[in-house]
Amino acid sequence: MNKEKLRFPFYILFHPFDGFYELRHREKGSLIVAVLLVFLFGLSFTLNRKYAGFVVNELNPLYVDSLTDVLGVGIAVLLFSVANWSVTCLMNGEGRFKDIFMVISYSMLPMVLTFIPATILSWFIAADEESIYYLIKAVAIVFFIALLLIGIMTVHGYSFGKTLLTMLLTFIAAILIIFIALLLAYLVTQIISFFRSIYTELIIRV
Repeated sequence: MNKEKLRFPFYILFHPFDGFYELRHREKGSLIVAVLLVFLFGLSFTLNRKYAGFVVNELNPLYVDSLTDVLGVGIAVLLFSVANWSVTCLMNGEGRFKDIFMVISYSMLPMVLTFIPATILSWFIAADEESIYYLIKAVAIVFFIALLLIGIMTVHGYSFGKTLLTMLLTFIAAILIIFIALLLAYLVTQIISFFRSIYTELIIRV
């Protein structure tokens, strides 16, 4: 992996329209860097939940499962990517699945850069200064949302209004995917339970 691929997320940070255009049309992005950013955000997210100062953190660190947090972030990104891809395929979107995944991943950079410093800052702030901590996180999240909207709009060649509609439909599609997955899991569990009960009854009768 060359240095240009590693620097490219920072280029997008300051030149989002040009950066996401080059990601889609000039293959400037890297799936390895995208996966790394998802992992780094998952890591910074769970460290923030686990080690943020008691002034701003009501969670018991003993009950924070870092592996679950990191996997949860990865699954959420994949879910959103699949949902957006399925919606945009029906709405003449130009972006491919990997473009969508990289847009989401690269858009996370502001949160990757700020969650750990915010966690460290939370160790030193007093009870009446927690607004600084929340402000840092809020700015990072707003920046992430702005980059995500610009990225989706750019890689699919949409207008801003169509991008907002696409995002709404993406959330609906994600909910439907979760519902179908849970339904399938329930059906599989019932089938396994049915065959297990038949097997148990046969064993008892034999």
